[in-house]
Amino acid sequence: MNQMPLQAKAPKRAAAQIRLELKDGGSQQHAVGVQWFFKEEIQSRGWYTAALRKAAVRTRRAILGEASLDFLMKVADDLFHGDILEEKVFAVFLLEKLTDQLGDEGFRVFESWLGRVSSWADHDALAHYLLSPMLAAQPKRSARVFVWAKNKNRWHRRAAAVALIRGARGGLFEREIIRVANLLLHDAADDDADKMVQKGLGWLLREWTRDYPHRALPFLMKIRADAPRLVLRTACEKLAPAGKKKVLG
Repeated sequence: MNQMPLQAKAPKRAAAQIRLELKDGGSQQHAVGVQWFFKEEIQSRGWYTAALRKAAVRTRRAILGEASLDFLMKVADDLFHGDILEEKVFAVFLLEKLTDQLGDEGFRVFESWLGRVSSWADHDALAHYLLSPMLAAQPKRSARVFVWAKNKNRWHRRAAAVALIRGARGGLFEREIIRVANLLLHDAADDDADKMVQKGLGWLLREWTRDYPHRALPFLMKIRADAPRLVLRTACEKLAPAGKKKVLG
């Protein structure tokens, strides 16, 4: 992606130029193949993730060489509107290494993006690369996950689990994990579309179980009789065979 001169450019104009370059630089053949990974219809420009991240890093460097972090944030916020997958993920990649500089105002902006999510891919980029490190850096922000867990929008509910993963890997949020799990445990158990929430919860429990099995295993045993099988199977993927058999058997 070409570096762009930003003098006198508004963030919307910079975002429009990025959109054009994403459109021109993608692969139509790959865009067709991307649809295979989604149940919902996806609009894709056909970029591979590694190339998209590389382009975003280059663009971030160019923007910050000429403009402020606030300008970059506004460009990313503009890009996260709409339905094009790569535009949203590009917005996340622009900011993923800067979360420690964005503060509570940045966190509120990212929380607002949950209402714009179109698929699990842009959701997981947002929750895992932006929201999750900001929760781990300021654990008091974790109170928001309980609000998300009660939201009617399934992407908010999935974020309630996925955003805790970074902290869970570092030994944080045991009480929050248990509380969120109890809130989400029976989420849309008969709805294939909302198995996204169960998969997100299973992912969180898997990360916790992998690194802290002595703390997580008693909780899995407690919920094993009532938890959806999808949640339990995912949660147990990193357990030793004996532990896995104990939970699933």
